[in-house]
Amino acid sequence: MNIYKNIIYKINNQLLIIIIIFFISNNIFSEEIIGNYENGKKLFKKHCTACHSINLNKELIGPALAGITKIKNLNWLKKWIKDNKSLIKSGDKDAIAIYEKYNKIEMNVFPQLSNQDINDILLFIETNSNPKIKKSESVITDNNYKSDKNFFPKIIIIEFILLIIIVFFIFVKIQTIYYLFTYKKSPKNIIIQLFNYLIQLFNYLFIIYKYLYILFLNIIKITYIRYVSICIIILLSIYSILNFLMNIDVNTGYKPKQPIHFSHKIHTGINKIDCKYCHSSAKYGKVAGIPSVNLCMNCHNTITQYNGNYIAKGKNKEFYTKEIQKIYKAIGWNPKTREYYNNIEPIQWIRIHNMPDFVYFDHSQHVIIGEKIIKKHKNVDMVCKACHGEVEKMDEIFMANNFTMKWCISCHKTIEIINNTYNINYYKKLIKKHNTISSIGGIDCAKCHY
Repeated sequence: MNIYKNIIYKINNQLLIIIIIFFISNNIFSEEIIGNYENGKKLFKKHCTACHSINLNKELIGPALAGITKIKNLNWLKKWIKDNKSLIKSGDKDAIAIYEKYNKIEMNVFPQLSNQDINDILLFIETNSNPKIKKSESVITDNNYKSDKNFFPKIIIIEFILLIIIVFFIFVKIQTIYYLFTYKKSPKNIIIQLFNYLIQLFNYLFIIYKYLYILFLNIIKITYIRYVSICIIILLSIYSILNFLMNIDVNTGYKPKQPIHFSHKIHTGINKIDCKYCHSSAKYGKVAGIPSVNLCMNCHNTITQYNGNYIAKGKNKEFYTKEIQKIYKAIGWNPKTREYYNNIEPIQWIRIHNMPDFVYFDHSQHVIIGEKIIKKHKNVDMVCKACHGEVEKMDEIFMANNFTMKWCISCHKTIEIINNTYNINYYKKLIKKHNTISSIGGIDCAKCHY
């Protein structure tokens, strides 16, 4: 029991240290500007109103100053106000941009103004830019300013160190829960402690989120990072949209649950039944077709139960026998009396390989005419495997390839023209230059879309 008290005591002490570190880090990087509103108003009217409107939202000779403290950081504003000419000569991009925007009219320099005077002026501008700030307030913070070059390396290092510390203590909490489950016998106490630790775990995660969010907000205030981030987001959005559109109706791996568990591995792989025995229309027709139940009955008229040696994982012989009975129910056959009855329930097979209506594909062209060359090119022993994969190893049939236009075209660009008399005579001139299907119109739009 003392072990757990010590663990909890240590964790709570370390959590207190983390909170103190967070508090210190927030105050270190939150520079306060002490200013006097009335003095700032007086100085603004004396030095600034010749070029800037007292109504900070209006543009005069110089730009409107409303919100300037949120756009530029404090150090930069002090340099600009005191000696903008030197800032322009130094090559500062923001200074040069302002100078060129206002027809290269130089702003007056105010070296006589102290840092405190500038703080007072900025407090006046900030207060009048934001109506929610009371004019009696004499302090504004620099949380919204763009940071100087030394600020971000420090805050990034500090925040990542804090992140690592928090993640470490999350694992400590998890380890404590493990000890409770391993050595403590009271279920009630375990549940109470577990609940408390889960609450603390969520608190840690919230702190991580909070500081990552603050860090992100600070970083994107750097101009080039902000623009780069926006460009990356736009490019990723465009890529995501295009990727989504290009993958519509691309169903690689699609494996629906069929009404009858028909194992191609048992029929084609083990029993060596030729694909074209069941899908006979693939040899001489456009579509492969789904065999009728009458064809199934050629064998299952006598094979009423499964007696094979192969059994898929999670299945048994009784399962396969029940699936055979579904065939009899579909065709209206009584295996005991060996008679047909009128109650027929057609099998509602789910189609897997389904080309769109605007695509023309002829199985006979590939199965008969292109059989040898496709087998050679795709290195398969059955032409069906070139598109449908190793069907003889599938317990449940699924879509092995994506069947996109790109996939079809890549094949037509690499497979040679079938060496028959028609092609040699009709495409004699073309074959001298090229010898792939693409050279005789195999990738023309009208070949598949008409």
